[in-house]
Amino acid sequence: MDIGIIGTGRIGSTLARILTDAGHHTVLANASGPASLAPLVAALGPAARAAQPEDAARAADLLVLMVPFDSARGLLPAPAVKDRLVVDAMNAFTGRGEPRDLGPRGSSELVADWYPGARLVKSLNTMHFQTLATAGTAAGPPLAHYVSGDDAEAKEIVAGIIRDLGFAPVDTGSLHTGGILQQPGGPLFNRTLTEQQARTAIGAR
Repeated sequence: MDIGIIGTGRIGSTLARILTDAGHHTVLANASGPASLAPLVAALGPAARAAQPEDAARAADLLVLMVPFDSARGLLPAPAVKDRLVVDAMNAFTGRGEPRDLGPRGSSELVADWYPGARLVKSLNTMHFQTLATAGTAAGPPLAHYVSGDDAEAKEIVAGIIRDLGFAPVDTGSLHTGGILQQPGGPLFNRTLTEQQARTAIGAR
């Protein structure tokens, strides 16, 4: 697949590397422009290229948002992602690094409001970048990555990407229920769990 990644910090760059290693093509974008991504693109090889955020969104079969949460609102024109599969891999923190109080709604529900018509899946937001970099090829039971959303087909596509990377996809439910389980302050965030451990943690709720 052609996978767009907007946000190329430690986690976004790590995701780009393991995606290209798994045989996918990546289109990378950030706030500083394509020229700033030249070293990363060179390191990733011919399966990667850089673009402006809107161009990355329109070119990708699947788009991953990995920018700071507040930066996502208005980042793209809504038509650029309408009917497109978008992975919300962002986390809503306060300026002090604490989980933000969003009331009864999950952060992904706000993203869905910002981009109506996008096929939104919450995923790839719970694992530390150092674990993400190596755990997919490590020995032993695969670690869990989560998918939540209201579009079953979109979730299955993302689950396939997770399998490609050497992880075990675990469906946490709807964008509301599952997203809250995954976001900062939830029982799955920043925990290194196997598939069975993850399902046990979810079932204990």
